[in-house]
Amino acid sequence: MELQGKVALITGAGSGIGKAAAVRFAREGAVVGVLSHTEQEVRQTVEEIRGAGGRAEPLVADVADDEAMKAAIAGLARAHGRLDIVFANAGINGVWAPIDELAPAEWDRTIAVNLRGTYLTLHHAVPHLKRAGGGSVIVTASINGTRVFSNAGATAYSCTKAAQVAMVQMLALELARHRIRVNAICPGAIDTEIQENTQARNTEKAKEPVEYPEGKIPLTDGRPGDSFEVAELALFLASERSRHITGTPVWIDGAQSLLVG
Repeated sequence: MELQGKVALITGAGSGIGKAAAVRFAREGAVVGVLSHTEQEVRQTVEEIRGAGGRAEPLVADVADDEAMKAAIAGLARAHGRLDIVFANAGINGVWAPIDELAPAEWDRTIAVNLRGTYLTLHHAVPHLKRAGGGSVIVTASINGTRVFSNAGATAYSCTKAAQVAMVQMLALELARHRIRVNAICPGAIDTEIQENTQARNTEKAKEPVEYPEGKIPLTDGRPGDSFEVAELALFLASERSRHITGTPVWIDGAQSLLVG
């Protein structure tokens, strides 16, 4: 029960990595604020946690909505008296298209969810972490924009992921005096639904052929990782086992990104 007595907020917790982390954190004793913009997904995650004997609070909010995020985070901290862990995981792939075909509204939506959403999550959560005397912040970035730049048309997405790592490293220094650790997780191919929700348009126009060695994910002969493997990494970064780690991006991709580094 590594997280006994802790209160954790997880965004994008209705599915994929966020849901896996919510279930895992609850199993370790944390009260988990399960936040997503989809009420049905929130309800299902909360029911799963409670059904296993864990504690969870449903939080429905759009991470890009300032007032909604402020109210959700304040409500969680007020209900349980503190906030110790923040996993800013919510994100979208958005539209992948050549830069001259990517519409401003498509660019803005990806920036709003991935980057503004991370900012608002931390903006409203950090005061509660300070009051708790410290804590852990984890941000889901990606291999894209940090080690990999060959996914044609993914400019908006990759820009947000690179910016998240910069944010993590800036805030690791800013918040160290408050005993708040800030780290990034950079997944490669993970078996979630995000790829099915990606809208790709004419990406072949922007593609530069890349010659891969045999097997796109060397460690697993091409098999993607899964959400539960990422949740284990998130648990480590949330726990006291990582008490001297901050400002660090951790790639979890089975060496996938090293093929094109």
